[in-house]
Amino acid sequence: MIEADPTVSPSPPPPAAPWGVPAAPAADPVVTLLGVPIANVTRARALGIIEELIRSYDGRPRSVFFANAHTLNLAAARPDYLGVLNSADYVFGDGTGARWAARLKGVRLEDNLNGTDLVPELFEATAGRGYRYFLLGAEPKTVETAARAAEACFRGWQQAGFHHGYLDDAQTLVEVIERINQARPHVLLVGMGNPRQEEWIVRYRHRLRVPLCMGVGGLFDFWAGKFRRAPAWIRRAGHEWVWRLLEDPRDKARRYLLGNPLFLARAIRDAFRQRSRGTP
Repeated sequence: MIEADPTVSPSPPPPAAPWGVPAAPAADPVVTLLGVPIANVTRARALGIIEELIRSYDGRPRSVFFANAHTLNLAAARPDYLGVLNSADYVFGDGTGARWAARLKGVRLEDNLNGTDLVPELFEATAGRGYRYFLLGAEPKTVETAARAAEACFRGWQQAGFHHGYLDDAQTLVEVIERINQARPHVLLVGMGNPRQEEWIVRYRHRLRVPLCMGVGGLFDFWAGKFRRAPAWIRRAGHEWVWRLLEDPRDKARRYLLGNPLFLARAIRDAFRQRSRGTP
């Protein structure tokens, strides 16, 4: 095990300048979907939360996850993964499925919050504050291409390093964790897909000296140009999953064509049980 050196920590950023983030309420509202508490906050508040987690680093890495219909399906089928999600500091609702499930409980989610959009917005909103990030995940060529694209696009943050997500070898794992700690990033972006990325973060976060770890799914694939985002009007309509299905049918057919109806059935049952118990 790599022991943390108390004398080494991420360099403190300069004082934050106000950028329109509303003051935090006493407690951010949540709606529980299939057993996972989802923070029901605006996009501005989510960005504020993320920076707060970075700046309040006390030696314990914090974590932010994003839960869509596929993620929640996995959690409903696997109690161990449900526990992994619920160990995060914040889970944000991602996609149409999460919005449907919340509405069945009489709750309207404030915003659609996914890592593909939120990470670039974070980089832009907090540019020039001395923050650094490290990319971990994807195939070697993909993450290298993604790292180059991100470095060119987000000059207000410093790229601390990158590494692919194939860490099955114990020695490689030790070396990568040490490399991350030596690079001293403020944010570790882990793009390994669900459930692997969240499980990796929870399993190894006690060995990381990083203020914040975020599970970002296929973000590196988009940055590398491997896949294209849906047009804005499709995303606004909540149908990006259809675009992803058409673009990558081999990988996404089972997830969407079978997973979406299963998720809807689970969400209806979850809402019915809530009403039966008379809980809010």
